[in-house]
Amino acid sequence: MTSQAPEARSFSTIGVIGLGTMGAGIAEVFARNGYAVVGVEKDDEGLARGRQYLEHSTARAVKREKMTEAEQAELLGRITFTTSLKDLTDADLVVEAVVESLETKKALFRDLDAIVSQEAVLATNTSSLSVTEISTANSRPGRVIGVHFFNPAPVQDLVEIVRTVVTEDQVLADTKALVEALGKNPVVCGDKAGFIANTLLFGYLNHAVSMYEGRYASREDIDAAMRFGCGYPMGPLALLDLIGLDTAYEILETMYRQGRDRLHAPSPILKQMVTAGWLGRKTGRGFYTYEAPDSPVVVADDRTPSVDARPELRHDVKQVGVVGTGTMASGIVEVFARSGYDVLVVGRGQDKVDGVLATVTRNFDKQIQRGRATEEAKAEVLARITGSTSLDDLAAADIVVEAIAEDLAIKTTLFENLDEICKPGAILATTTSSLPIIACAQATSRPQDVIGMHFFNPAPVMKLVEVVSTVVTSEDVTETTRALCDRIGKVAVSCGDRAGFIVNALLFPYLNDAVRMLEAHYATADDIDLAMKQGCALPMGPFELLDVVGNDVSLAIQRELYLEFREPGFAPAPLLEHLVTAGYLGRKTKRGFRDYSSR
Repeated sequence: MTSQAPEARSFSTIGVIGLGTMGAGIAEVFARNGYAVVGVEKDDEGLARGRQYLEHSTARAVKREKMTEAEQAELLGRITFTTSLKDLTDADLVVEAVVESLETKKALFRDLDAIVSQEAVLATNTSSLSVTEISTANSRPGRVIGVHFFNPAPVQDLVEIVRTVVTEDQVLADTKALVEALGKNPVVCGDKAGFIANTLLFGYLNHAVSMYEGRYASREDIDAAMRFGCGYPMGPLALLDLIGLDTAYEILETMYRQGRDRLHAPSPILKQMVTAGWLGRKTGRGFYTYEAPDSPVVVADDRTPSVDARPELRHDVKQVGVVGTGTMASGIVEVFARSGYDVLVVGRGQDKVDGVLATVTRNFDKQIQRGRATEEAKAEVLARITGSTSLDDLAAADIVVEAIAEDLAIKTTLFENLDEICKPGAILATTTSSLPIIACAQATSRPQDVIGMHFFNPAPVMKLVEVVSTVVTSEDVTETTRALCDRIGKVAVSCGDRAGFIVNALLFPYLNDAVRMLEAHYATADDIDLAMKQGCALPMGPFELLDVVGNDVSLAIQRELYLEFREPGFAPAPLLEHLVTAGYLGRKTKRGFRDYSSR
């Protein structure tokens, strides 16, 4: 005889303890969906502030015509405000959103034992503390669960549901169903500091802080690199200022204490800034300086680049050479030709060179169809492009950009040849994304003229170029290359010659961390992707991105990073290595982290 599954709970009254920004937002979400809400604060002052948050938030919704005044009044009428926990007697679910203090939260859960019914579910909105630890304060830890809303709760659709090892299955199922009924997207994960989104996000943010602290790149260039190179809505340092450096420090510290992962140990400069009271936007100063506390408007400070410091073309650049005929080379040819430069493209065979012209033509035809270009403009651009199968024809080029195979031996041989062919003073640039540029430079008798120009794919669309200087690159060459990027409508960021440059060095350890998370069965690939897209507003989840980039490419980059920095946390995740061995490389093989064979 099989035992019947217990019936799903019905939730009608919801308690919310703590009516700060987050708690008030959670109360609003439940009230919007027709639930009776009991909002609890410790004193009348907190209660008044919570009421004000709710009135302002709903008033904004009325102003934007998202709700009527009558609906606003009805919503606010569903919320009872109180300073007594005893008013939660009839609550079916209680969500606490008080300060991130383990002792405060445990004391609350202890008190709730004697107040709510045995069937009531108790939830914590903690973003970093142990839900298991909090649950031990209750006589029925099995009814305790993490329900982590994202700020602002009425707007953000993601909710992380955190189950402990003792959370009852029915509690998990009922809570997930309730969150779905609110129109939110729940993702289920285990109880470890940071859960899904913060674990992956704060490792990346901390790495960006270390990069800045080590003066590898400026704050402006680090932020621009991630915005323009990855399509992120904000750069990591600007995002830290928004989150609050004290909050970030606490989350990293908690994650480090639990997991002992060195990549989560807060960068020393974070502690210094927090001690100095530079907490970000809320204090008017963090990595950037703001017009006033709580203002989003950045103002110039002693670290802001001077307006007069706009790079100039120190070398005369009229003729551009491009070596290579692949996707990247074709894109670079198009970018320069569209910007008015005469371009000579050199390939191994006439058919390859013709392929570049065909690609540029095809791109133009698409734009002409959409009304974004004209036949005249196409003819002008194509007239600026000349093809050749002989490197000797690059003798007159002012800059040569190589975009050939990512193989150091092949590249160094090419640079030896270019050194003999190109005129004195010509700039020699490589588009490598992972190889040491100094090795290419040392293959020539003019290492001071060799630089990295790392375009992103597709070059005509992506705005970013990483301008990578070696220890011997002359400042004139660096400045000219940055100025040239400006002339061709690109955003240039400067950095030194080390594996990953800015973007890959920040992006791939984050992707590797996501693979480790999946490997540990902590959460599903779908939930991890959803958490990062909705919780952090990223254009793609990590597994979607890995399958697009190619797991073989990702593994190669991750290996380069590990060899360069010898950081144990950068060691490629075994699951990534296994997928590559099995030939599951992503979309290009129809199988990666997901199966694309039927798509």
